[in-house]
This record gives sequence, C-alpha cells and structure tokens, in this order.
Amino acid sequence: MTRVWKWNRPVTVREVLEDLQQERSIAYTTVMTVLDNLHQKGWVRREAEGRAYRYEAVSTRAAYSAALMNDAWTQSDNPAAALVAFFGMMSPQQREALRDAVRIVQGPETPAAQNTAAQNPAAQNTAAENPVAQNTAAENPPAENPAAAEGAAGG
Repeated sequence: MTRVWKWNRPVTVREVLEDLQQERSIAYTTVMTVLDNLHQKGWVRREAEGRAYRYEAVSTRAAYSAALMNDAWTQSDNPAAALVAFFGMMSPQQREALRDAVRIVQGPETPAAQNTAAQNPAAQNTAAENPVAQNTAAENPPAENPAAAEGAAGG
C-alpha cells in the first residue's frame, strides 16, 4: 500500500516490483499475490490493461490511518482514558498538529466557547484524577489543550 499511496496513481505489479527490488529481492508472483489480496479486501480497485491490471488505492493513507485510530478508540472499554493516554504519548509537534486539526474541524471559536472549556469542572476533575492528564494539562494550558477541551465536551 505504501507504494500505491506514494505514487497516487494506478500502478502495475511490474512497477511495484521494480521499486521494491531496489531495496530487496522479491518475486513478481509475491507482489501480484499481495496486490490481489489488497483488491479482495477492498483496499485497492483494479482495471484490466491488456493482460495485466492497474491497481489504485480506494482511500488515502490519511483516511486509512484515521479509520485505524477510530477502530482502536471505539473498541476501548474506556474511550476517554484511551484518548488521554494517546494524547500523553504525543510529541509537542504532534500535539500542535492535533490542535490545528481540532481548529479546522470545529471552525472559528467564539469567546463563549473558550470560556466554557476553561470553566468546566469535569475537565478539572479529570486532570486531578489522572496523572497523564495532569502532565498534559501542565504542558498545555486548558484553552490551548485539545485533549482537555475534547474531554470537557464529553466527546
């Protein structure tokens, strides 16, 4: 999938094979089998071109990653704790990217919305009871911390 996503266009088994062979020895039939399996799983679509197929990703790498994260989150017995733990593992750059993503999804914030998150006692209790949340809150004030804002909003 990495090769298909990287090129962002329909690819043949031969193209993927030649690219992979720059790194390691691999058989044509192995690449063909993997692409066929990806097609059967619905990750790629294919169109016949002569005696070969051209394979194209069904979704983007970002959409696939988002679906994996969503699946993991929804399977947790405590989704809020899973999110707090996940946010606690993030680097400062990843937390900034998360803040940017939340801003994009939520749209422009109004002053009333900012005040609500800062004044919500549930957000304060979560940080007081959970050391990971305390660390995250200490590193990022509540108005700037999407993890605290999401936890305070209950979602």
